[in-house]
Amino acid sequence: MDQTRKKKAVFIVDDDPNNLELLAVKLTQIGYRVITVQSGKDALELINQEKPGLVLLDIMMPEMNGIETLKRIKAIDSDIPVVMVTAVWDNDEAKKTFEIGAYEYITKPVDMEYLKRTVLAKLLPDDYVNC
Repeated sequence: MDQTRKKKAVFIVDDDPNNLELLAVKLTQIGYRVITVQSGKDALELINQEKPGLVLLDIMMPEMNGIETLKRIKAIDSDIPVVMVTAVWDNDEAKKTFEIGAYEYITKPVDMEYLKRTVLAKLLPDDYVNC
């Protein structure tokens, strides 16, 4: 079996296809298996099929925003690590997401070195020796 298939995936949830593509390309290049979806609803359906190693979740999305999606992810499985991604830092919003169970709250554009060294390496070290 391909080593990539054994790894838990990083799910990227963002309604902006450009953000999805940018993050997916960068994470794939450093060895992560990535699955992208453009809505909270799609993310929840996918999580019911496969438990991710990590979810990168945009906050501002139509229909179901990231905070509501976070609540529902945590209701499915409270152990899934979720990193909230937002265009603008908001202390109250950050606090709220942490209270719900977010692992981290970061701003766009995503600092890939921070994401790689601090977040991903800490959460998924056993599966990702090449990162």
